[in-house]
Amino acid sequence: MLPAIYAHRLGRAYGPDSSHAALARSLERHVDGLETDCCLTADGELVLLHDPLLELGTTLTGWAHERTAAQITAERLRQRDGTPSDEHPLLLDELLELAPPGTTLQLEVKAHADPALAQRTTRAICDRLDQHPARGRTEILSFFTSACELAGQLGFRARLIIIADYRPDALATWAHATGVQGVCVEHFLLSAPLVATLRASGLSVTTGTVNHPALLPALLPLGLDAITSDTPAELRAALAASDPLPLAA
Repeated sequence: MLPAIYAHRLGRAYGPDSSHAALARSLERHVDGLETDCCLTADGELVLLHDPLLELGTTLTGWAHERTAAQITAERLRQRDGTPSDEHPLLLDELLELAPPGTTLQLEVKAHADPALAQRTTRAICDRLDQHPARGRTEILSFFTSACELAGQLGFRARLIIIADYRPDALATWAHATGVQGVCVEHFLLSAPLVATLRASGLSVTTGTVNHPALLPALLPLGLDAITSDTPAELRAALAASDPLPLAA
């Protein structure tokens, strides 16, 4: 069975990170999931920005949690080369309106070096989705273990992003104890023994950004649940070419 393909930052090869333009291009063809980052604003809204330090991705300065949603969305997103684009930051509510029914949503909690802010952001995301139809197909992602624990306690699917491969048995024990149901592992750390240990304990395993088809031969035998890509359409085509069975429409 081939892994699902998720659009990283809504398809960052197609437009500024987590922009309407990137999302629109990703949705021109089938995509299994949409991944984006969420930052909490000063007035309790959730804006889709890869970095909470606003000057890195927008024409505004300061931190996302120090600015209101209106201030942030009035500014422009930067292109990958740093130049301003015509795109404005999206709110989570806008993504919820635009995402097709049945599409998995991966919402990564962003809060630079601030676990307390990460928890507040997680709670805000869970509160916003608590009665929403997309709740059952939403995963909360984070590098912060406390954010994943809180999402699990609130009854949401949670996936810890890991950048090391030590003690997968201990990681699995922690995940079961806290309600975390999966991990996201950077592709260069993946190995058959690591994935086998995690899967044997019942954890779902996905990988971070994969953009080049040359990486697929090493990943496909691992039985991953999903691969996230800046170029989901192109990677999906490469997957289809590698397997005689057609991918789901």
